Amino acid sequence: MKRDFTLILIGPMSAGKSTVAELLAEKLQVPQYAVDDHRWDYYKEIGYDEAEASRIARSEQGMIGLLNYWKPFEAHAVERILATQSNCVIDFGAGHSFQEDPALFERVRAAFQPHPYVVLLLPSPDLDESVTVLNARFEALLQREDGSVDPELLKLNERFTRHPSNYRLATLIVYTKGKTPEETSDEIIERLKLAEG
Repeated sequence: MKRDFTLILIGPMSAGKSTVAELLAEKLQVPQYAVDDHRWDYYKEIGYDEAEASRIARSEQGMIGLLNYWKPFEAHAVERILATQSNCVIDFGAGHSFQEDPALFERVRAAFQPHPYVVLLLPSPDLDESVTVLNARFEALLQREDGSVDPELLKLNERFTRHPSNYRLATLIVYTKGKTPEETSDEIIERLKLAEG
């Protein structure tokens, strides 16, 4: 594996991006750049308003409204991160590679275009099965005190899974069902070696 490269992981929520990215960074001896740890700094560069975001989230628009508010900020973050980070493993949050607006998607696609190693993580090639597996994992993380889960968040993750954005951006799709994160990271490294050969 060449050491001068950027390896990008994308996919829906609970796909295992952060866990696999950490393993890949360790195996490849390069830094990990977790976008969710840095995104607010990039959002604020172009006027992200926390009070407005909070107002939207509390309104009848709820999480879907907040997601829509985030979209231009996410596109900006993708552009900035991919222009400034290199020779590392980058794991994007689920929303960063999900753009329904054609103009915003084109900006994201253009930022990804120079990078040949864009890996989409999914449980299965069967999208119904992927949604079921991902939402079961997601439910375990999001349970309220009464044991319930906001159904809008589960619908949102299904949108992330089924929408074509990730498939158009990915240069490699890796299915994780039945594999440990260690096995998944090894498969990515092996397949990228084959791609270079």
